[in-house]
Amino acid sequence: MGKLNRINELLEIPREIVSKVPKITITAFDEVLIENFKGILEYEEFFVRISTYIGNVNINGFNLKLSQMTEDDILVTGIIEGLDFESKRSEKQ
Repeated sequence: MGKLNRINELLEIPREIVSKVPKITITAFDEVLIENFKGILEYEEFFVRISTYIGNVNINGFNLKLSQMTEDDILVTGIIEGLDFESKRSEKQ
């Protein structure tokens, strides 16, 4: 595994591409893009809870919508008031 990590670093491959680590991009308090998500746990117009491979992402706000979704990415739009994270800790960490 160490050899693969060194190759990825040399090639400058982003971590989220070679693993299932989510990448979260927030744009102007009205968009949240989550790459490498697993599923939608809760969806209300004021709260969205997204499952990722390392934990959950909770989005609070108003008029929240699931604007775009692919197999790996999800875009939540609306008035974003806050984000918080629930980390899944493994016993190895």
